[in-house]
Amino acid sequence: MKPVIAICAAALLAVFPAGPAAAELTEVEFQTTRGNFVLQVDSERAPQTAENFLQYVRDEFYNGLIFHRVIPGFVIQGGGFTAQEPMEQKPTRAPVVNESDNGWKNDRHTISMARTSDPHSGTSQFFINLVDNIPLDHKGGKDGWGYAVFGKVIRGNEVIDKIGAVPTGAKMANFAGQIRPFKDVPLTPVVMTLVHILEKDGETAQ
Repeated sequence: MKPVIAICAAALLAVFPAGPAAAELTEVEFQTTRGNFVLQVDSERAPQTAENFLQYVRDEFYNGLIFHRVIPGFVIQGGGFTAQEPMEQKPTRAPVVNESDNGWKNDRHTISMARTSDPHSGTSQFFINLVDNIPLDHKGGKDGWGYAVFGKVIRGNEVIDKIGAVPTGAKMANFAGQIRPFKDVPLTPVVMTLVHILEKDGETAQ
């Protein structure tokens, strides 16, 4: 019977490979004024997008920023503006290449790279899907760019839904020196007080 067991074990490893893929997942904790949640970032399926996001985390870029756009039944978006009024847009690094063709869908509680109408304009801003947002997925072809998913919420999902239900309105924002209104902003700021990478034991990475 031992040879049969060995063969079965080998077959299982072939179907469910161990090793490098597992090492490509990084956990990031968000501590916010509405509660805490943890993301699992996938550097294998979206290497440039994930590394871009993780570098902002390492640089402590997100600490003190807000979720500046909340649309119930759609998304919560953050990673670009301070809580002061008018909201100030924080300077970023250069944009990254759009990786929306990585096979991931904009399903509920996945995190994606925010961008402008230019498909390759994503920098620091991201959004978390409150529902399955099929229209945001990659459509195929050179003009079918969607929004690149690079991870998902694995703990604290109820916090995401809580943020997605806060009262919103219009506030003034500073866009490169131009002050103009910005819609769908939480009336009480939802602040990211601390965003940091977790080690496998759940502690903060050094």
